[in-house]
Formats: sequence, C-alpha cells, structure tokens
Amino acid sequence: MKFLDLAKIYARSGRGGHGCLSFRREKYIEFGGPDGGNGGRGGDVIVEAVPGLNTLVDFRFMQHAKAANGRPGEGRGRTGANGKHAVIRVPVGTEVLDEAREYVLADLTEVGQRVVLAEGGDGGHGNAHFKSSTNRAPRRADEGQPGLELTLWLRLKLIADVGLVGLPNAGKSTFLAAVSRAHPKIADYPFTTLHPNLGVVYLDGEEMVVADIPGLIEGAHEGAGLGDRFLGHVERCPVLLHLIDGTAEDPVVAYETVRAELEAYDGALADKPEIVALNKVDALDPETREARRRALARAVGGEVQAISGIARTGVDDMLRRLGEVVRADRALVDAPLEGEDSAWQPR
Repeated sequence: MKFLDLAKIYARSGRGGHGCLSFRREKYIEFGGPDGGNGGRGGDVIVEAVPGLNTLVDFRFMQHAKAANGRPGEGRGRTGANGKHAVIRVPVGTEVLDEAREYVLADLTEVGQRVVLAEGGDGGHGNAHFKSSTNRAPRRADEGQPGLELTLWLRLKLIADVGLVGLPNAGKSTFLAAVSRAHPKIADYPFTTLHPNLGVVYLDGEEMVVADIPGLIEGAHEGAGLGDRFLGHVERCPVLLHLIDGTAEDPVVAYETVRAELEAYDGALADKPEIVALNKVDALDPETREARRRALARAVGGEVQAISGIARTGVDDMLRRLGEVVRADRALVDAPLEGEDSAWQPR
C-alpha cells in the first residue's frame, strides 16, 4: 500500500429542500386550506476517524465529498426527507486544515471521533407554516438554503509513543526491525526509508509504538534531501530516540546537525524528552567506542547509551528507559482534570 500523508479534497454539504405550495382540495370539504409541507434538511459533511487505516492514499482517487440534497416538501403536510450525510473516513491522527493550510479545523486523535465540517442547508417552509388567523390562504413557500462548499486539506500525523530521528544510515530501520515485527527496507545507502514506518515493541508485558521517519540532513528545513515534512509524524510522540551512527566520522557533528533541524522545524519538537544512543557499536573496538560515547555525552550534556540494533547490545535497557517515559506520559494523559472524574486530553 502506498503511503500518503497529505491530500486535498473538495467538500459540499447538501442543499435544503424547497417548501411546498399546496392547498387541500377534497370533495365535500370546503375551504380546505394550505397543506404544503417543509423541505428536508441537506446532508452534512462529516469527518470520522476509523481503525484499520494508516494512509490517505484513498483520497488520491476520491477527492470529492458531496452530501445529498434535502427532498422538497409535498402536499398533505408531508415534510421532505433529509439528505444523506457524506462521511469522510480517515486514519486516527488526521488533521483537517483550511485551503491555505493555516488553521486546523479538526484534529482526530481517537477512534470513532466525528466532526461536522460543513452543515447542510435548512429546508424551506411550506405554505402551511405561514397560515395564521389573518392569512388563511398563504401563497408563500420558501426555497431551501444552499449548502457549503469547502476546499480542505487532510494531513496525517501518525500516533506513536517513540519517534526515531537521526541522519540517514544511522541505523533507524535496522533498530525498528530488531525490536518489532516491522519489516522496513534496509540497505547500505542513504535515504533507504522514503516514508514513515511503524512497529510495535513488546517488553515486560507492555507495548509501545515506535515510528521511524526518513533521515534528516543539513538544510532539510529548506528542502534538502527529503525535507523535514515527515517530522510531523513524531510531533505527537512523548519521547524521541536520537540514534547516532557510531562509525560516522564525527558523531558530535551528526548530533548537532539533527538538533539544528529539529529547532528549525518547531521549537516544541526540539524541547521534547530525548534519549540519545550511539548506534552500531558492534563495529567499534572498546577504546574507540568509549571515547566517542564520552565525546557525544559532553555535547549532549547528559547520558548517552551505546547500543547495536543488529546485535541487540544494550537495546533492552534502552527500551526500558523509553518505557518509563511513555508510562509517565500515559499516566498524565489519563489523569482526570481537577474537579472532574475523567476527561479526554489530547496528546
């Protein structure tokens, strides 16, 4: 399945049905009076988060969402049927933006969450609605209100617990394949990963979702390489795992390059909790490994773990550290607001 995280759609809600101009005419009934019914309401355009989807590729071929118009009213006081809603089914984690992509109109972070994007037009009143003591035979019936037409953007941000960041060939895909059942493409050339991959890690009876995104290079925020738009997929992660290639010429420069791109993309993303790991240490002798780990720790200003994704050296200990941060974040999200028993809080 092709991965697509940005799609443009055109939405139109239904027009309300016209009111009916009718008079009751039956044999032996004099002065029957008005009996025109109201028009039905036009259908809404609704976006709904559903399980089982992880891409917006369907919207490459289905770019229009049109709700049905309301049916017109009829004689004998019959109201027209309401128009059928147009439901746009999207993956969990999808944002709906306006045409200029400046404002977020909806952010769907839970399965079953529904948001009305465009309401259908109201149905027009039939002439029976205007009957009064002074107007016994109104000849007025209103037209239905038009629907709304919108141009919208759908932007998918994957929901994961841990986000993998680093330069190309830092070993992110190898790490993901080693700790989960995911099967990302692995090769010995840069930009092997062209789209985000998700993997579920099971450890000590718990699970957490890890997201691997394409590598960043210097100038990614200006469009170099694959750019930095894939960083949106780790915005929701409570913790970042920054992998540094231990066999690189200068691991400190590699770390500072990625940190600069995170800062340029979004300061909030750069402020997230981060665990730094020196990867591929199985290819280094003990002296070189320790020297590079210490130099990187001085640049980071904190602890740096030495791991090897392919040999699983130090992997379990690092996963437990990640699990501690994820558990703390889940506890914070699930905690009720002050004065309330429970409340939903977006991540």
